[in-house]
Amino acid sequence: MILELTSEQESYKQSIEQFARDVVAPRAAAIDESGEFPLDVLRAAAQHGLLGVTIPKTWGGAGRDYVSYAVAIEAIACASATVAASLSVTNSLVAELIAHAGTAPHKKEWLPRLASGDAIGAFALSEADAGTDAANQQTRAVRSGDGYHISGRKVWVANADAASMAIVFAATQPGMRGQGVTAFLVRMDTPGITRTARADSLGVRGLGCMDLEFDIRVGDDQVLGSVDQGFRLAMWALQGGRVAIAAQALGIGQAALDEAIRHAKQRETWGQPIGNYQAIQWMLADSATELDAARLLTLKAAAAKDRQETSPLEASMAKLAASEAAHRAADKAMQILASAGYRRGSVAANILASA
Repeated sequence: MILELTSEQESYKQSIEQFARDVVAPRAAAIDESGEFPLDVLRAAAQHGLLGVTIPKTWGGAGRDYVSYAVAIEAIACASATVAASLSVTNSLVAELIAHAGTAPHKKEWLPRLASGDAIGAFALSEADAGTDAANQQTRAVRSGDGYHISGRKVWVANADAASMAIVFAATQPGMRGQGVTAFLVRMDTPGITRTARADSLGVRGLGCMDLEFDIRVGDDQVLGSVDQGFRLAMWALQGGRVAIAAQALGIGQAALDEAIRHAKQRETWGQPIGNYQAIQWMLADSATELDAARLLTLKAAAAKDRQETSPLEASMAKLAASEAAHRAADKAMQILASAGYRRGSVAANILASA
C-alpha cells in the first residue's frame, strides 16, 4: 500500500504552494478586510490551471487527477480560505458538472472560459427552505414554448457577485421533490435576474455570496443533463465538492497549527518559550495528529473519486474528519495565542471564523 504522492503530484503541490505564498497570502488579509470578491487572484490562479484542475485538456483544463486537485485546494486554503472556497465552487460544482453531464455545445461554450478565468461559475441550489433539505426546491421551471420560465429565489450563492453563468436548479414537477428537479445553465446577464448582497458573514468574507431572484426564460438547449434528473446531478457534484471542502478544511487547520507553532516558539514566559510547556505541546501534538489522520482520509476520498463514478462514503467521511480537525486546531491555536489571537485581523481569528 503506497501512501506517498507521485513525483508529478508532489511537483504540482510544490508549485501551488509557491503560488499560494507569493500571490494568495499577500492578498488574504485585504480580501477579508474588504469583503470584495478576489477576481484578480482567481484569474492569476487560472494561469496555474486552478480553475479547471480536473477538466480535460481538450476543453482547456489542466487534465489532472483528483488527488492533485485536493492537495492544490489545501495549499490555497492554507493562505486563504476564501480563495480556496471560490476555486472549489468553480471546479467541483460547476466545471466538473458541465464536463460530466453537458452536451458538446455546453462544454465548448463554458469549459474553456471557466478554466481560463474568462468566466466565473456559480451553483444555485440552496434556498431559504432548501439547504440541508436540498430536494425541497421551491424555485419553479414551467414549460413555456420551446423552453422554460424560471421563477424563484436562491440564497447564499457563492461566486454570484462576479459570476458569468450559474447552474440553477428548479422544480419541473412540483411536489416530486428530488425526482422532479431540473438543472439549467443560465447566463447571469439574462434579463430578469436580480442579485442581492447577503448580510456580512463572520468568516470566508469575499466569497461573493449573494441571493438571486429569477424571473427569466431559458431555452431547451440550456437544460443540463435530462429533464427531472437535476437533483441527481447536484448530488453527484456535491460528492466532489465534499472532497474539496475537506481539503479546504485541512488548509485552514494547517494554517492554524503553523501559526500556533510559530507563536509557541517566540512567546516567552518565565524565561522560556511557551512551547517548552507540556500543556502547549499536547495541544500542538493533538492538532498535528488529527489533521494528518484527516489528510489521509481526504487523499483516500480523492483517489476513490479518480477510480469510480461515485464515492459518497469516502467523501463524507473525509469532510467530517477534516472539518472537525480544522475546527479543533483553530480553537487550540486561539488558546495558545491568547490575546495575540483575540483581535480582529489576526491570523488565528480569521482562521477560527473560517473553520
